[in-house]
Amino acid sequence: MPGKFCVNLTRSLDDPDRATVGFVVANAALGSDQETLVFLSTEGVRLAQQGVAETIHETGFAPLAELMSGFIEAGGLVYVCSPCFKKRGLTEDQLIPGVTLVGGAKLVEFLADGSPCVSF
Repeated sequence: MPGKFCVNLTRSLDDPDRATVGFVVANAALGSDQETLVFLSTEGVRLAQQGVAETIHETGFAPLAELMSGFIEAGGLVYVCSPCFKKRGLTEDQLIPGVTLVGGAKLVEFLADGSPCVSF
């Protein structure tokens, strides 16, 4: 039975390096047979909007949009903090496919068994 792993990603356009590395780590966890969740919170929620990730490509890494789509297509979960999303005036009609708006309780549910979580 695979384990679980969580990446809490709080950055996007304000720190593209951390945003990219967060998805690199998430893909590595998913590739290591871990049920993997990326929780987008604070500024990280902007990555859930169409067109944002396409603007980020850090030297030495695959483009962020490619890292994100590959993660989702491989079965990775992406939860978006609903209060953080709403605070920033973002709209649900611009969400990328494969992400889910949730409250903090869904993150707690995922982590309740002691699953590891790293933050970027």
